[in-house]
Amino acid sequence: MNEAYTKMLAQMMESGQEMLRAFNPGVEGFRAAGLDKMFPTMPADLMEMWFGRTFNREGLDAKTRLLVTLAGLTVLGAQAEPQVKLTVRHALEAGATEREIAEVIWQMSMFGGLPAMRQALELAQSVFDERKDATP
Repeated sequence: MNEAYTKMLAQMMESGQEMLRAFNPGVEGFRAAGLDKMFPTMPADLMEMWFGRTFNREGLDAKTRLLVTLAGLTVLGAQAEPQVKLTVRHALEAGATEREIAEVIWQMSMFGGLPAMRQALELAQSVFDERKDATP
């Protein structure tokens, strides 16, 4: 990153923080880091209701809906780390493979750029690693 880009990002972050303070001063001290650990995945029936066939019986299944959600989060620059990790976890629970998740993220490099793709891949890899560490 060059200095102008870094400065622009810092200004954008400060502007966002000012808006947050104006809307809700009570959340200024809130830290999202680790929030995804409190709710690593939702139960399969709840996931299917929200992302699967309950609300859209003839539409997308939960796996496809979660992969589309991951694509959108990636294009946004993977700014929402807990949401990306949670979506990756849920996609895996819904039957997506690590390869399918990586392919979706790679495909989004054309729309969100290489930095967004790299960030999302790192977040996905951290979830893959967590799962490997948790498996006996």
